[in-house]
Amino acid sequence: MNKLIYKDESYKIIGICMEVHSILGKGHNEVIYKDALEYEFQKEKIPYSREQKYKIEYKDVILPHRYNADFVVYDKIILEVKAIESLTNSHIKQTLNYMAASKLKLGLLVNFGEDSLNYKRVVL
Repeated sequence: MNKLIYKDESYKIIGICMEVHSILGKGHNEVIYKDALEYEFQKEKIPYSREQKYKIEYKDVILPHRYNADFVVYDKIILEVKAIESLTNSHIKQTLNYMAASKLKLGLLVNFGEDSLNYKRVVL
C-alpha cells in the first residue's frame, strides 16, 4: 500500500482549511480565505510563506514573469487557494506547474467556493 507523502502535515493544513470554511462559508473573495488561513497558520505556529515567487527557466534564460504560489507550508507543500464554483483540470495543471517550478513534491488545491470544502492532493 502506498504511503501518503507528508500525511500529518497535509491533514493539519486541510483541517485548518475546513475550520476556515466552516466559519466563513462560501461566497467570499479568495483573498479573504487567504487572510484567514494566514491567521490560523500564525496561531498554530505553522511555518509558511505567502505569495511565494518562482522563477521559470527557459533554455539558458530566466523568463521575466514568475509563478506566484498562494502558500508554501512547512517549506514543502504548495497550497493553492480557490474560491470558485468548482475545480477543473486547468487548476490541477496550474498547481503542477507551481510544483515543477518549486521542485516540491506535494500540492494541495483547495476550493472554498462550494457548499463543502473541496480539495485535491496533487503529487509530482
